[in-house]
Amino acid sequence: MKEVALVLGGGGARGLAHIPVLEAFDDLGVKPCVIAGTSIGAIIGAAYAAGMPGEAIRRHTVEIFSDRSNVMSRLWRLRPDSIGSMFSGAILRFGELDAEKALRAFLPEDFPETFEELDIPLMVTATDFYGSSLTVIKEGGLFPAIAASIAIPAIFRPQLVNGRVHIDGGIANPVAFDIVEAPGRLVVAVDVVGMPTKEDPSRLPTRIEAAFGASQLLMQTIISMKLRLHKPDLLVRPPVDGIRVLDFLHTKTILDKAEGVRAKVREDLSRLLENS
Repeated sequence: MKEVALVLGGGGARGLAHIPVLEAFDDLGVKPCVIAGTSIGAIIGAAYAAGMPGEAIRRHTVEIFSDRSNVMSRLWRLRPDSIGSMFSGAILRFGELDAEKALRAFLPEDFPETFEELDIPLMVTATDFYGSSLTVIKEGGLFPAIAASIAIPAIFRPQLVNGRVHIDGGIANPVAFDIVEAPGRLVVAVDVVGMPTKEDPSRLPTRIEAAFGASQLLMQTIISMKLRLHKPDLLVRPPVDGIRVLDFLHTKTILDKAEGVRAKVREDLSRLLENS
């Protein structure tokens, strides 16, 4: 069978729409030769690369986020070690949550610690803050790499990777399909960036909505520019508009909304494989 690379983009809770795509791969018995993940795509991509089928990832995600008290209990573990660490002088410091701590609070306890333990090669992206460039991590500690990839400014504190400061990978490359291209290889890329809700275009957004919405617009601009130059063999865009970056408590709604993607990917990928 022709090699197929799978690219899972960033988008916060919208990234739960990656799961039906994984289930489509499982339906066809297609195992990616490599997975590239950005932000939430790095988390879900790592789980899939570790050998968790799409259905198991769905089950774990629904189990975690369908119980609000369970989520709050896990979030409580992310509190700073001291009240003083939340302040710089007399100023409250935002974005001080520990991303690696968050991963360990929500991922399965037996999750692999290193890239070398994965069943499928994985490439995790992060943005070098001072270098203004993309960093691709393929070896070593898995949790620190994913923590860097999900370090959304104003939510998680930046992460050090090889002695350099990194933030969310989506800032530099929201859907990194270009890093897995190779002669004779099919590339399936999943874009879950979405757009701000447009139910009432005259409604002024809150400060948080404006900040995260601006990030969406920035990432969509990057994606559009990349697509003008080159496109993956299959670009999947689940219906995620209007879903906010932190809407994890709406997991079932997000999955239900994206359910049709499974059959569509199964059909399109099957056709690509037959014609290649």
